[in-house]
Amino acid sequence: MSSTKPIVSAAFNYETLEETLDVRKKPGSLFIGLPKEQMFHENRVALTPEAVSVLTQNGHRVLIEYQAGEGAHYSDKDFSEAGARIAYDRKEVYQCDLLIKSAPVSEPELDLLRPGQTIISPIHIAVMKQEILQVMMEKKITALSFENLKDDAGHNPIVRSMSEIAGSAVMLIAGQYLSSSNNGKGVLLGGISGIPPTKVVIIGAGIVGEYATRTALAMGASVKIFDNNIYKLKRLQTAIGQRVWTSVIEPKILAKQLKTCDVAVGALSSLGGSRTPVVVSEEMVSAMRPGSVIVDVSIDRGGCFETSEVSSHEQPIFLKYGVIHYCVPNIPSGFARTASQAISNVLMPLLLEVGDEGGLENLLWHKLTIRNGIYMFKGALTNIYLSQRFDLKYTDLNLLIASRR
Repeated sequence: MSSTKPIVSAAFNYETLEETLDVRKKPGSLFIGLPKEQMFHENRVALTPEAVSVLTQNGHRVLIEYQAGEGAHYSDKDFSEAGARIAYDRKEVYQCDLLIKSAPVSEPELDLLRPGQTIISPIHIAVMKQEILQVMMEKKITALSFENLKDDAGHNPIVRSMSEIAGSAVMLIAGQYLSSSNNGKGVLLGGISGIPPTKVVIIGAGIVGEYATRTALAMGASVKIFDNNIYKLKRLQTAIGQRVWTSVIEPKILAKQLKTCDVAVGALSSLGGSRTPVVVSEEMVSAMRPGSVIVDVSIDRGGCFETSEVSSHEQPIFLKYGVIHYCVPNIPSGFARTASQAISNVLMPLLLEVGDEGGLENLLWHKLTIRNGIYMFKGALTNIYLSQRFDLKYTDLNLLIASRR
């Protein structure tokens, strides 16, 4: 008989293990700071008194700097009655856990920032500097940008709102500078019965271009739209609900239309924060009629007219070849109350979610769409474009969040 050897087997434990659940932290109270903006000709405030009232009623604290809402015609009394506390010391506001700004972080503010702070603000890539990002990285700041913040539908709600304001305002601005009192051609934008309508050329069929078109058509102007994106041209026509004159950006056709137009609007967008392409040469501008108006909304990304130069709300226009140029980069700030309400409508529900989740980091774990807006997470730069532009180390946000669980 053959001998049988004992079989050595590994011991297995078949006992049922407890299920591990992702338990959300209890809601926490946010300490929100709203500073008064002192740069970039900024008049907006990121939260209105109505939004502050909702936040304070939900147990959050809001500290706002003295006269921070003045540019949008909100008084300190309005904020105080809504439950906010008014701070007369600027440094005190910058010690809040969560800082909300309507203008980008600037160099004079770097010393005021608290290590480990969370900041929600625009970036304005055109004015961003490597030194600002480096200091923020050293202070382990977490930063979320207006421009890249997405909603559940995948849209950029703040950018869209500001684009709607800018597009609607463009025609009001153009109409103002066409008047004789502003050395314009002395024509009424849109025209009246028996007089041919004014001619408007819009370069760009995005949100700005759509709302500029809507306003121009409502005023009775003749509108011609240029864009190299056929989908955007089709979408614009569908959104407006009528057939309008459209074309791809072909230099000869564009030059011909600019030569006879009264108003030219630059509304091209750029991809990934890059510079807007220049599609209107200096030669094209020189052939335009004296007294006609150029409004370059794309100036915050460099502008799409070769003759464009950044101007301000204090000195908004300049003349080149007899053509009036309006190149203010922050048009919505000129309509600060409406713009403040639009920003506040997006941020207030977001802040309530942050509080309910026990902090922004927990919300990022549950809500993937918010991750698009984060360009810095606890000092790590998580925006690939900023990393490439300023030659700074890039870290994937998803890996950072996953590694902390």
